[in-house]
Amino acid sequence: MPKDISPDLLVADSDPAWATRGKALTDRLHELLAPLALHVEHIGSTSVPGMAAKPVFDVQVSVRDLQEAQGAFDGPLAGQGFELAPYRQDHVPAGSDDDPARWTKRLWVRRGHQEPDVNLHVRVAGSPNERLALLFRDWLRAHPEAVPAYARFKQVLAGAVPDLATYADVKDPVVDLVVAVAEPWARETGWRPSTTMAAGRAPAGSDLGAPALGVPVDPRRPAVPLHGWSGPPPYEAVQATHCATALVA
Repeated sequence: MPKDISPDLLVADSDPAWATRGKALTDRLHELLAPLALHVEHIGSTSVPGMAAKPVFDVQVSVRDLQEAQGAFDGPLAGQGFELAPYRQDHVPAGSDDDPARWTKRLWVRRGHQEPDVNLHVRVAGSPNERLALLFRDWLRAHPEAVPAYARFKQVLAGAVPDLATYADVKDPVVDLVVAVAEPWARETGWRPSTTMAAGRAPAGSDLGAPALGVPVDPRRPAVPLHGWSGPPPYEAVQATHCATALVA
């Protein structure tokens, strides 16, 4: 395990203040970006009580049209210290044959500002990537017994990989595992994105209750190569995999 972990890979212990700060942040952003911002949600690990996380807030903004939102949001967000990032594609869950075009987004980031560091994900209302972010958050909130295993997985992984890109490449399939468990829970409980989003109303004509992702497991599917990684997985990465397996055991 590297003795010095990059600040980008720092996974901090859970901070009870994250919930309050996240609520204040989403309220400010909803006011700033209305009326195009239909919903503004605190997502990601800092939105889950007890979850270790990188000390960066993830926020999801739901819009009708990404191109329209990009043009309208860039100025107001720049005034708040945000920069538009080049990343426009979310990870499509392993085994899914869904059209990657349905998983597009816009991403603004804020770092080193007097206000909190933020990843601002702008996604189309009713899209599968908007739904996945909410389902992942709400399933973990409803299953606190799973939080320590996922938190430990991230902490071990952060010490096992050389950079943030590799960290994300390894973490994405584990998120897929959590979502595979969360989908039956969503069906059994009647969970829908429209019942969990706090800000605004569902836009007319959108399907906020999009169908389950339907991600079959294909054992013949080759492993996805990791960015910037070659050779056998290190011991720490194997430990991280064991932590991830505990989530669904």
